[in-house]
Amino acid sequence: MNVSEPGAVAAEYFPFFLNGALTTLGIVAAAIVCATVLGYVIATLRLSRIRGLRIFAAAYVWFFRGLPLMLSLFFFYYTKPFGLTLDAFTAGLIAMSLNSASFFSEIIRAGLKSVNTGHLEAADSVGMNPVQKFLRVTGPEGVRLMTPPYINNCIIMLKESAQISVITVPDLMLQGQKAYNSTYNVMETLGVVAAMYLVMTSLLMALQIVIEKKTGGKMGTTKSLRESVGSMA
Repeated sequence: MNVSEPGAVAAEYFPFFLNGALTTLGIVAAAIVCATVLGYVIATLRLSRIRGLRIFAAAYVWFFRGLPLMLSLFFFYYTKPFGLTLDAFTAGLIAMSLNSASFFSEIIRAGLKSVNTGHLEAADSVGMNPVQKFLRVTGPEGVRLMTPPYINNCIIMLKESAQISVITVPDLMLQGQKAYNSTYNVMETLGVVAAMYLVMTSLLMALQIVIEKKTGGKMGTTKSLRESVGSMA
């Protein structure tokens, strides 16, 4: 096939682009899960009454928010940290998770702090345990405010994941680089790669709209629950 013909690169290299996109989605999804869990831990430490824990969590956020993702990628892949030799995927996952956790922690902390203290006191007064309090009070109130910045950060992670190609993770960007190095058809190759990134980010944007509508639609139910908690107090 003559790769100089319009559409030739997309037709011939699409399986490679698709594999790259799946790799991108896989590492980003894993990083989001890890960063969310770690971010929640850091957020709770920052809200702790123990000063040492608050200082540690604040230092973590300061450190990783101030470092470029590229530097973290190079560190975990090339320096053999703690004597460990990490493959490219693992190094990329760790770097992205640690970096993004610093941003997620601030989103989660802001959401937790936004919960009305009166509602929390009412929940305590009726004997709710921490799990019940989270599911019936903290969660419904905090998640609604966390959702837009949380998904925006997920979209940023997806776009910034293109940087993992520099440590040879076979993501969408690296597959695109291989394609235009072989065909010299840079314009069409980058066009296909851009289109696939736009599809993935658009899906996240659509998910954000759906979640916002669902959480917004439950505001009345949540309000009733809050009123019942208050009346029980």
